[in-house]
Amino acid sequence: MGILKSITEWATSPWGQDVPIHIAWFLIWVAALAGLLFLIVHATYVRYFAKAEEFADNVLPAAAAALAERIPRHSLAARLFHWIMAVSMFTLLLTAFLPKIGLQFDWVTYHWIAGSVLTVSIVFHVIHASFWLDFWAIWPDKADLIDAWRRVRRFMGRPAQPPRRFAKYPLENKLYHGAIIAAGLSAIGTGVFMMSRVSTIFFPRNPYLFSDMTWGLMYVLHVLAGVGLIALVTVHVYFAVRPEKLDITKSMIFGSMKREFYLKHYDPRRWPVEVPGSRTTRKGRGGVTHGRGNMESL
Repeated sequence: MGILKSITEWATSPWGQDVPIHIAWFLIWVAALAGLLFLIVHATYVRYFAKAEEFADNVLPAAAAALAERIPRHSLAARLFHWIMAVSMFTLLLTAFLPKIGLQFDWVTYHWIAGSVLTVSIVFHVIHASFWLDFWAIWPDKADLIDAWRRVRRFMGRPAQPPRRFAKYPLENKLYHGAIIAAGLSAIGTGVFMMSRVSTIFFPRNPYLFSDMTWGLMYVLHVLAGVGLIALVTVHVYFAVRPEKLDITKSMIFGSMKREFYLKHYDPRRWPVEVPGSRTTRKGRGGVTHGRGNMESL
């Protein structure tokens, strides 16, 4: 309770009860500085200390030559979801926190509309990922954990095998996805209930749906999730514009990446893609197809 008191602001209800009303706004700057500090530390490490990537396996030249020049990575539906989510997320963050740092405007309507768009896009994404994509491709597996341990040992100067090339989503992408889920669902879940306190097109205003204490705790969780998203979005944008990640970023725009980048970083056994001219195809990870026979040589 002491930690909660230190990061929240409190008020007294008409019944004399102390209730939380929102977080302490200095946490906005804490999140922003945390994101900035991560950028500085990571960029410094990559520039001056990081060693060249080394992997345990190589792709056979014949198998590499059989691949198309462009490797499909994201479907049109997945890309549309990503950019709709991005626009709604930035709108939510700007409308939530700009008034708190001094830029005043009528932000409530823009905020709940952006929140509604984000909620609908997330529902679509869950359904799309569950039935049209490989739902488990974005979750850590045993191979990810083994390779992560190898990287840790090598980073500490201890003997270890080189890690294998990545699956479609490396472990750091999967962990980031988990953090976004935690923060995003916290913001969405509380935000849906909080919409009952303002006039919207969905349901009549009802500020008495919960007790003052419940409302207060809901506001605290909602804004804490928003503050966490400041740091998470900052980190995401940083990696999106890093030179070595630009092929991944471009694939979220155009849907595919260069064959050379794919072969350098990804394991065709863990992320199989379509081989031109194959007769037999089946659905693979991420909704792409590949030939059964061709994969045996990779």
